[in-house]
Amino acid sequence: MITVAPSLDTQSPDFSSPKNAPEQNPSPKNIHIFKSKLPDIPISNHLPLHTYCFEHLSQTSDRPCLIVGSTGRIYTYAETHLLSRKIAAGLANLGIKKGDVIMILLQNCAEFVLSFVAASMIGAVVTTANPFYTSAEIYKQFEASKSKLIITQSIYVDKLRDNQDKHPKIGDDFKVITIDDPPENCLHFSVISEADESELPEVEIDPNDPVALPFSSGTTGLPKGVILTHKSLTTSVAQQVDGENPNLYLTHDDVLLCVLPLFHIFSLNSVLLCALRAGSAVLLMPKFEIGALLELIQQHKVSVAMVVPPLVLALAKNPMVADFDLSSIRLVLSGAAPLGKELEDALRSRVPQAILGQGYGMTEAGPVLSMCLGFAKQAFPTKAGSCGTVVRNAELKVVDPDTGSSLGYNGAGEICIRGHQIMKGYLNDHNATAATIDADGWLHTGDIGYVDEDDEIFIVDRVKELIKFKGFQVPPAELEGLLISHPSIADAAVVPQKDPVAGEVPVAFVVRSNGFDLTEEAVKEFIAKQVVFYKRIHKVYFVHAIPKSPSGKILRKDLRAKLAAAAASNDTSS
Repeated sequence: MITVAPSLDTQSPDFSSPKNAPEQNPSPKNIHIFKSKLPDIPISNHLPLHTYCFEHLSQTSDRPCLIVGSTGRIYTYAETHLLSRKIAAGLANLGIKKGDVIMILLQNCAEFVLSFVAASMIGAVVTTANPFYTSAEIYKQFEASKSKLIITQSIYVDKLRDNQDKHPKIGDDFKVITIDDPPENCLHFSVISEADESELPEVEIDPNDPVALPFSSGTTGLPKGVILTHKSLTTSVAQQVDGENPNLYLTHDDVLLCVLPLFHIFSLNSVLLCALRAGSAVLLMPKFEIGALLELIQQHKVSVAMVVPPLVLALAKNPMVADFDLSSIRLVLSGAAPLGKELEDALRSRVPQAILGQGYGMTEAGPVLSMCLGFAKQAFPTKAGSCGTVVRNAELKVVDPDTGSSLGYNGAGEICIRGHQIMKGYLNDHNATAATIDADGWLHTGDIGYVDEDDEIFIVDRVKELIKFKGFQVPPAELEGLLISHPSIADAAVVPQKDPVAGEVPVAFVVRSNGFDLTEEAVKEFIAKQVVFYKRIHKVYFVHAIPKSPSGKILRKDLRAKLAAAAASNDTSS
């Protein structure tokens, strides 16, 4: 018999469908629809996510599921499933129920995986947060998501104690569970991991119920909660790994590298969930360190490496790579940010036996829009610079950003995607949802690209204003709001500057207030104290005014042109 504690908070997030929720209507005949070269497949998207991922447990029960790189501890599929059930029962004993949100504030570890699966089992929702966020950033997400419990590590608890006079208090208003020795007022992970799995409550889960709540800035603006349902994620995973000729061919013998953070939807979906569905092993690394990475690839014979361009740069350029055996790698999938042809070619020389290719995604899209068909069981030829073709059981179109008209082959316009994998909407933000998903169910990505005559997708630019630092999203509006809060700053704008390692870095144009002296270092330090490392300002340009349109919109194109001119001038002088 389970004793369920009273709800920890009378308020709950609104996960209902947005008003006037878009229908997946058939498109008019004059719209050019792009489809995958692979045929559509039957998808079991009526199943809860955890049931779908472990549907073939009887075939994989004794096989490795999670490999903890730092300790060598291996969890079999049977152990992983059993521990997830125990934790689900433990969460229920603490009063977590269907629809409640828990926050996972962890680097990659087994407890992250087990907690995520457990939450799914009781119909709860997980919001994943970056443990390197500042206290203010964590609390913004915590309060927006109305989380009732946080699972974290003791070193991050101090961030949750900061400014507790303004925020909910640990122990009184919400519970904190740590996976190591718990500080005062916190609980140890064993409180939930040692629960009796036979007491796991039966919960009826609808495919349209939410299961994950990552935060994304979308095409512009501040971070928003992205409601991903059981149907969203089961559809997305199936589009990648299910069927007779899966787009991403994984086997029980594969070992997937999981060094990309699981709090990022790319790693959570295309590494963890795809591996669980396919019965592959997942090698967990809490952070990237080139020596440890190479050693673990060699030791555990990693066969599939999901990477981002900065990691590709390290593998392609670091001389240590030559000292290790990387011959086990058969697939390298790069995502989160575009990968240039030169970098792709440099990596190919290090792992000549591997198939290299890219995928393209967006959190709101569930997240994968397209993937290289070189990863399929019956592979297709790959093209350098291509993001592959649109995933199965989905539709893609390209629209002229000025006229809205549909474009055919080789016409550059905004990429739009439609299918059951896309988000349900933004949390408590119907206007932003309506601006992103139109009345016909098309999700507008804000990315400019084209589809060539071989149905390959190429991304060439962005309509949206997001800055991509090593694949992480940096919303200019967030930094601009912080800058303007400084008493010596009258106005500010933030734009991306090209960087050979990070891809893009945020730089600021700042207008000083009259009568105040303000230095570049002071501005950088002011921002650095309030944001995670990848949102820090890398350069400050003091200007007399920020260029704006008559409606008040910042003319970022003009500022980017100034940066380009300055870069060209520096190149000429050097």
